[in-house]
Amino acid sequence: MAAAADSVMANSFVRSVSRVECHVRKPGSFAGPLCIINAYGSARTPYPPATVSVAGAAQLRQSAGAGSGPADQGPPVQELCHPHHPHRDRRAGAGMDLNLIRVFVAVAETRSLTTAAARLYVTQPAVSQALGRLRRELDDPLFRRVGRVMEPTPLAESVYPGFREAVAAVDRTLDGVHRFDPADSERTFRIALSELGEIGWLPAIVRAVRAHAPAMRIEVAPMDVLALPEWLARGTVDLAVTPSPVPGRFEKVVLKTQGYGVVMSARHPLADGPLDLAAYASAAHVVVASDSGAPAVGQALRNAGVTIEPRVAANHFAALPPLLAGSRDLIATMPDTIAEGWARTWPLVVRPLPFEMPAIDVSLYRRSTTQHTAALDWLFGTVAHAIRGSSGRFQVIHGDATGP
Repeated sequence: MAAAADSVMANSFVRSVSRVECHVRKPGSFAGPLCIINAYGSARTPYPPATVSVAGAAQLRQSAGAGSGPADQGPPVQELCHPHHPHRDRRAGAGMDLNLIRVFVAVAETRSLTTAAARLYVTQPAVSQALGRLRRELDDPLFRRVGRVMEPTPLAESVYPGFREAVAAVDRTLDGVHRFDPADSERTFRIALSELGEIGWLPAIVRAVRAHAPAMRIEVAPMDVLALPEWLARGTVDLAVTPSPVPGRFEKVVLKTQGYGVVMSARHPLADGPLDLAAYASAAHVVVASDSGAPAVGQALRNAGVTIEPRVAANHFAALPPLLAGSRDLIATMPDTIAEGWARTWPLVVRPLPFEMPAIDVSLYRRSTTQHTAALDWLFGTVAHAIRGSSGRFQVIHGDATGP
């Protein structure tokens, strides 16, 4: 009965997808550690691994009786996979294991065997072994190590979009079979956040996710505005929260409007004195290299006809509270929500900007729409709701605080 049900489900799936052939194999037929990977990239599933063939999908669909009768018409999918079946595509890659394609996509998106292995919850040797099999299947090196990065070959670049969509098609189809339940999910999602995003929004995100999905894993990718379009297109990250516009056709939602203020020590002469444009321009400024809002601040200064010469260039916003609190002449321009939170825990003062600067939209972006799943839909909505309901201020944690 179970085998018949598997055959019916697989044949039905084949007729519903034009480019992907998916059939069920006997458990354990994939030798090696990667047999634990399934279409969700998880070790927990009632179904054994699936197989994908892009080249031979048309023959399989025709043999399976696509659109011409009940689900069990035509030869069983298991027979079509036999190496001597007349309808089996004998070209390179026919009947290719979905596990190999999933490994390829992970390496292509991360450019790292170690990171790909972590994403798939397998060992690096297992990824190397799978990549070796795929290289033999396609008769191409696929990736070459350049320094610490795995650079794709021209063939790898050309097949990546199709392979990514094949994996996504399987995920979307199985989403309809396995109803997503956040309470049982052990998935890992990657969210790109700036340093201030981690300080201001990550606590609210983690609380909201863990309230409904306690076993779900959240990984934070350091924000790289220049690389973000490629990350979202390739699925390197699932979501990104940023005030910077991201070129490309990505779904987004505006979460907040973010203002900026001038923060300084309470002992600074400008702390309670007049802060006009001239005083601001002549002050000793601290800038932060990772500030994703810096372009907007720079444009506002140019519009006001002001040029500043930074005295200190820091790498991280976390350095600012002790730096500013211990100085009588340094000032910094930064998002006011974070600055106001710091002013409650450090001897700092936040003053309004002495020039016009429009509020910046903070937006949530999600990865390419071809890869949407029910789980990603849930995460997108959960993160958006969490950030909208959070002040984004740095919170003081008292000794009696409790939480997950």
